[in-house]
Amino acid sequence: MKEKAALLFVILNTIVILFQIALAFGAPWGAASMGGKFPGKYPVKMRVVALFNACVLGFISAIVLSKGGLAFGDLQPFSEYSIWLCVVFFALGSIMNTVTPSKIERIWAPVAFIQFICCLVLAMVE
Repeated sequence: MKEKAALLFVILNTIVILFQIALAFGAPWGAASMGGKFPGKYPVKMRVVALFNACVLGFISAIVLSKGGLAFGDLQPFSEYSIWLCVVFFALGSIMNTVTPSKIERIWAPVAFIQFICCLVLAMVE
Protein backbone atom coordinates (compact mmCIF):
# COMPACT_ATOMS: atom_id res chain seq x y z
CA MET A 1 0.00 0.00 0.00
CA LYS A 2 2.70 2.49 0.95
CA GLU A 3 4.61 1.79 -2.28
CA LYS A 4 1.51 2.57 -4.36
CA ALA A 5 0.84 5.75 -2.39
CA ALA A 6 4.44 6.88 -2.87
CA LEU A 7 4.38 6.10 -6.58
CA LEU A 8 1.10 7.93 -7.16
CA PHE A 9 2.39 10.90 -5.19
CA VAL A 10 5.62 11.08 -7.21
CA ILE A 11 3.77 10.85 -10.53
CA LEU A 12 1.53 13.78 -9.56
CA ASN A 13 4.42 15.70 -8.06
CA THR A 14 6.45 15.28 -11.24
CA ILE A 15 3.61 16.91 -13.18
CA VAL A 16 3.63 19.85 -10.75
CA ILE A 17 7.43 20.10 -10.93
CA LEU A 18 7.31 20.15 -14.73
CA PHE A 19 4.64 22.87 -14.55
CA GLN A 20 6.89 24.94 -12.27
CA ILE A 21 9.87 24.46 -14.58
CA ALA A 22 7.74 25.48 -17.56
CA LEU A 23 6.74 28.67 -15.70
CA ALA A 24 10.40 29.33 -14.94
CA PHE A 25 11.29 29.03 -18.62
CA GLY A 26 8.54 31.39 -19.76
CA ALA A 27 5.42 29.33 -20.33
CA PRO A 28 2.44 31.73 -20.32
CA TRP A 29 0.58 29.87 -17.58
CA GLY A 30 0.93 32.34 -14.72
CA ALA A 31 -2.83 32.56 -14.30
CA ALA A 32 -2.79 28.95 -13.06
CA SER A 33 -0.39 29.68 -10.21
CA MET A 34 0.12 32.05 -7.27
CA GLY A 35 -3.55 33.06 -7.20
CA GLY A 36 -3.35 34.21 -10.82
CA LYS A 37 -1.42 37.29 -9.68
CA PHE A 38 0.97 37.06 -12.63
CA PRO A 39 -1.08 36.07 -15.71
CA GLY A 40 0.88 35.16 -18.81
CA LYS A 41 4.64 34.80 -18.52
CA TYR A 42 6.13 35.22 -15.09
CA PRO A 43 8.45 38.17 -14.45
CA VAL A 44 12.09 37.23 -13.77
CA LYS A 45 11.69 37.26 -9.97
CA MET A 46 8.75 34.86 -10.15
CA ARG A 47 10.66 32.58 -12.52
CA VAL A 48 13.30 32.20 -9.81
CA VAL A 49 10.51 31.44 -7.32
CA ALA A 50 9.14 28.78 -9.70
CA LEU A 51 12.57 27.12 -9.90
CA PHE A 52 12.83 27.21 -6.12
CA ASN A 53 9.36 25.64 -5.88
CA ALA A 54 10.45 22.88 -8.27
CA CYS A 55 13.48 22.16 -6.07
CA VAL A 56 11.39 22.04 -2.88
CA LEU A 57 8.91 19.71 -4.57
CA GLY A 58 11.78 17.52 -5.74
CA PHE A 59 13.05 17.24 -2.17
CA ILE A 60 9.54 16.36 -1.02
CA SER A 61 9.49 13.59 -3.64
CA ALA A 62 12.72 12.24 -2.14
CA ILE A 63 11.10 12.18 1.31
CA VAL A 64 8.06 10.37 -0.05
CA LEU A 65 10.14 7.85 -2.00
CA SER A 66 12.18 7.15 1.11
CA LYS A 67 9.14 6.77 3.36
CA GLY A 68 7.56 4.51 0.74
CA GLY A 69 10.64 2.31 0.70
CA LEU A 70 11.24 2.90 -3.02
CA ALA A 71 14.48 4.93 -2.93
CA PHE A 72 16.80 7.04 -0.78
CA GLY A 73 17.10 4.55 2.07
CA ASP A 74 19.57 6.86 3.82
CA LEU A 75 16.75 9.37 4.28
CA GLN A 76 14.54 6.81 6.05
CA PRO A 77 15.05 8.12 9.63
CA PHE A 78 14.47 11.70 8.42
CA SER A 79 11.42 10.71 6.37
CA GLU A 80 9.74 9.15 9.41
CA TYR A 81 9.20 12.64 10.82
CA SER A 82 9.32 14.88 7.78
CA ILE A 83 6.44 13.03 6.11
CA TRP A 84 4.18 14.79 8.62
CA LEU A 85 5.39 18.15 7.32
CA CYS A 86 4.40 16.92 3.87
CA VAL A 87 0.94 16.01 5.19
CA VAL A 88 0.49 19.55 6.53
CA PHE A 89 1.99 21.13 3.38
CA PHE A 90 -0.42 19.33 1.05
CA ALA A 91 -3.42 19.81 3.37
CA LEU A 92 -2.77 23.55 3.18
CA GLY A 93 -2.12 23.30 -0.56
CA SER A 94 -5.48 21.61 -1.02
CA ILE A 95 -7.23 24.41 0.82
CA MET A 96 -5.32 27.20 -0.94
CA ASN A 97 -5.95 25.72 -4.39
CA THR A 98 -9.65 25.43 -3.57
CA VAL A 99 -10.12 29.02 -2.38
CA THR A 100 -7.82 30.73 -4.89
CA PRO A 101 -9.32 33.68 -6.77
CA SER A 102 -7.93 32.17 -9.98
CA LYS A 103 -10.52 29.80 -11.40
CA ILE A 104 -7.96 28.00 -13.56
CA GLU A 105 -5.65 27.46 -10.60
CA ARG A 106 -8.37 25.39 -8.96
CA ILE A 107 -7.39 22.55 -11.31
CA TRP A 108 -4.55 21.90 -8.84
CA ALA A 109 -6.93 21.36 -5.87
CA PRO A 110 -7.67 17.68 -6.64
CA VAL A 111 -3.99 17.06 -7.36
CA ALA A 112 -2.95 18.55 -4.02
CA PHE A 113 -5.74 16.64 -2.25
CA ILE A 114 -4.60 13.31 -3.69
CA GLN A 115 -1.03 14.19 -2.71
CA PHE A 116 -2.29 14.96 0.80
CA ILE A 117 -4.02 11.56 1.01
CA CYS A 118 -0.89 9.80 -0.26
CA CYS A 119 1.26 11.54 2.36
CA LEU A 120 -1.27 10.75 5.08
CA VAL A 121 -1.25 7.06 4.10
CA LEU A 122 2.55 7.05 4.16
CA ALA A 123 2.60 8.76 7.55
CA MET A 124 0.16 6.31 9.12
CA VAL A 125 1.18 2.98 7.54
CA GLU A 126 4.32 1.18 8.55
